[in-house]
Amino acid sequence: MRPTTVNRLTAVLTPLGWGTLAGSAVLYAAGFALGYPEPVVLATGGLLALALALAWTAPKPRLEVRREVTPLKVPRGEAAVAVLNVTNLGRRALSGLRAQDRIGASEHTVDLPRLPKGGARTVSYPLPTDVRGEIPVGPLLLVRADPFGLTRRVREYGSPVTLLVRPRTVALPVPPSGRAHHLEGPTSDNAPSGTVTFHTLREYVVGDDLRHVHWRSSARTGTLMVRQLIDASLPTTTVVLDTRDLTEPAVDAAASVALAAARAGFPVRLITGEGPVPDIKDPESVLDRLALVRAGTAGVTEPMRVARGGGSLVLVTADPAEAGRAAGVRRRFDRVICVYVGAGQVAVPGVTVLPMAALEELPLAWRSR
Repeated sequence: MRPTTVNRLTAVLTPLGWGTLAGSAVLYAAGFALGYPEPVVLATGGLLALALALAWTAPKPRLEVRREVTPLKVPRGEAAVAVLNVTNLGRRALSGLRAQDRIGASEHTVDLPRLPKGGARTVSYPLPTDVRGEIPVGPLLLVRADPFGLTRRVREYGSPVTLLVRPRTVALPVPPSGRAHHLEGPTSDNAPSGTVTFHTLREYVVGDDLRHVHWRSSARTGTLMVRQLIDASLPTTTVVLDTRDLTEPAVDAAASVALAAARAGFPVRLITGEGPVPDIKDPESVLDRLALVRAGTAGVTEPMRVARGGGSLVLVTADPAEAGRAAGVRRRFDRVICVYVGAGQVAVPGVTVLPMAALEELPLAWRSR
């Protein structure tokens, strides 16, 4: 958060302040109408209290405020904190400061200690990470109230940030593939270059082998174009996540399998009942996309049927019937594995079924398949 960036500045009466003002007006009217001095004295006291409260909160404090969220991306259940640094740049001490930070749909309030001239305070508070997804943090409000609670001045600092809570993962080996890919091109640009398989044309960059220049395309476009040659034999891991009755262990299992392949540099496809998950390019994108997956109503039978074959297919589901349907595509893939997140035993001919109730059970089942 950038320091001393103020988006809003307001000084207002609190509900107690408005009540004091209304009560004083009523007492004044009653005192004058009835000729009694006591109500007038009480009303005068109320107005003096309001005047003192306004004098307390009227000065505009000079503050440098920084709020940082660390880390911005965190696995579900692990620690993330907001660190608030406030420095008093004014000529007098400040007290009665309170920080209000909106975290998702709730609000977190922190009372700041007295800030002497030139003094600084640092406070931190935990952020919720038990729910996967995007959690907006902010805007941050600094509220200064008078000791009577009659008035307050509110200043908004900086802009909201987003905490991304990702799935939990465990270390797994890459799913084995029984045979090499056929040479019809890769499914990802992450495959290593240098083999004789043509993938696409791209613009020349310094260091490219001039023998790979495609002169006809270069002449037509006016830009030097080279052939990108890659290894099309890398096994692809297709992870299919059944989002009906979605549970966090299911998402964690899908993330663990996809992450293992991505970290090994192998192409990865992620598919749900709603279709392919886009922009899966590296380990970071695997976790980012699965952090946003939500429960759905569509099954994965049709997405599995139309998915490009080859490599390993890993189905993560809590539906025994869906696990049985995975046998219908086993001829199109080198190996079909079903991570079954549910109770009971499931046996499917031609499909390796790995039962799992909690994520911690997956590594042992995975290695013993």
